[in-house]
Amino acid sequence: MSANAELVIDLDQYRDNLAALRAYAPEALQMAVVKANAYGHGMAPMARAARQGGADWLGVATPEEALALRAAGDEGPLLCWLMTPGVPFGRLAEAGIDVTASTVEQLEAIADASDRPRVQVKVDTGLSRNGAFGPEWDELARAAGRLQAAGRVEITGIWSHFACADEPGHPANDHQEAVFRAAVDQLAAEGVTTPLRHIANSAATVVRPSSHFDLVRVGIASYGLDPDPAVPVPEVRPVLTARTVLANVKRVPAGASVSYGWRWTAEHETTLGLVPVGYGEGIHRTASNKAHVGFAGTAVPVRGTICMDQLVVDLGDRPASIGDPVTLFGPGDDGEPTAEDWARAAGTIGYEIVTRLAGRWSRTYRGER
Repeated sequence: MSANAELVIDLDQYRDNLAALRAYAPEALQMAVVKANAYGHGMAPMARAARQGGADWLGVATPEEALALRAAGDEGPLLCWLMTPGVPFGRLAEAGIDVTASTVEQLEAIADASDRPRVQVKVDTGLSRNGAFGPEWDELARAAGRLQAAGRVEITGIWSHFACADEPGHPANDHQEAVFRAAVDQLAAEGVTTPLRHIANSAATVVRPSSHFDLVRVGIASYGLDPDPAVPVPEVRPVLTARTVLANVKRVPAGASVSYGWRWTAEHETTLGLVPVGYGEGIHRTASNKAHVGFAGTAVPVRGTICMDQLVVDLGDRPASIGDPVTLFGPGDDGEPTAEDWARAAGTIGYEIVTRLAGRWSRTYRGER
């Protein structure tokens, strides 16, 4: 962990973002999604802030994440959804964690593991990942009704996930919502009439009110990143700032080449700054020669290949000294790029920029209560 490579996470802004998103779905409960280490922001601190900010539920992918939240002291409603062989269903039930069943076999294994565990069933409405569809859904709905009637499980929810909510006009959205409504009716016909219904992610929360049902799941937008350029959320702001300091400064002549492969050569005399983070910290190598960082109130370009531990930026004729601050990305208030800017440079999405942050960063949380 480097003392000079720091992620600064603004918990007040995170809570403000949750409040802004709640205004889009005021009649629905809100689930704050904190999977994947809270999209790189730190799972336990973000989960605490989410509860303080009024989130009704937390959502994680894996049982390990769910149990880690309980070990960190969280006691509220919590759903996990990625079940793999060997899942400790008994421990999850004892911890009061809702688990997801996507097959009859999973539902029966959950029922066998403890006394009346809390289960949400997932229907595949067209994403073709987890969840049951077609005849498999018919069987899962029947099994849910049978096992709940026998007192062996408590079915607390039915849910699904959009494939194209970040493309508001895509026909998949109408199709998936119709399939979901039919699945809700089918589950009710099997005698399961009171579960929580949810399908909306961040994008659908913002642009598709018809999909809000009983609960919306807010992930990327809660961290201040737009789900997609087609779905801007102007009321939220980035929560995370990635910053460090210059490790070296040197003046180089025209013709000097930079980094592995000599993929950039100076056309005229310039000042180079060495930034002590690289792909070992999750910085995308594919952004070489395309990304910018914030320095002295402006954005300066990355030059040459991004390395494992460091990258080089072109400071031009700006005054610079070792130890001067550098912001890789943040809210953009001081001329620095945002995570979305880095995503465009790297040919990816903002989700990946923040979620991949790893390695030798330290984390500083502002606004802790």
